[in-house]
Amino acid sequence: MDVPASMKAELAAWNNGTGIDLQSWVGCEGRFALAVGYSTVFWPEFVTFERYVLMEGFSEEGLRSFERHPNATRQSVEAVMNHLHIADIHALGIADISRDKLVFLGSVLKEIYEAKLQWRFPDRRFVVEFFDPEPKDLEDYQLSFWQAD
Repeated sequence: MDVPASMKAELAAWNNGTGIDLQSWVGCEGRFALAVGYSTVFWPEFVTFERYVLMEGFSEEGLRSFERHPNATRQSVEAVMNHLHIADIHALGIADISRDKLVFLGSVLKEIYEAKLQWRFPDRRFVVEFFDPEPKDLEDYQLSFWQAD
């Protein structure tokens, strides 16, 4: 996987200009507390509730509200309940946010969610969608999933 272009200069500046790879950079810049927190995004818990598959910690009140919409289906309710705005991963610290980082993270998260949902619920089929918006409003990049049938 290619490093987002917006990070290449930062990685190249390490080691007196000889650079550093992404995994080594994480080892230098990261913290274990953040790694623990990221695990909830990169390997989330999914639960079944009635006929739904949802991200753990969902709001039943919110679910019921979406069910009351006139054209609500199980898929439409799951899609809205299970969406994640990629920019919200760092809602308070988005100084280095960029389109290429959001696309990178969204693409990786899509693969992770597909793999975990298939592993966790082998008897069900899911659609996992990463929304890459036009125009490029950074707050609109999002991931969602729902049961296919």
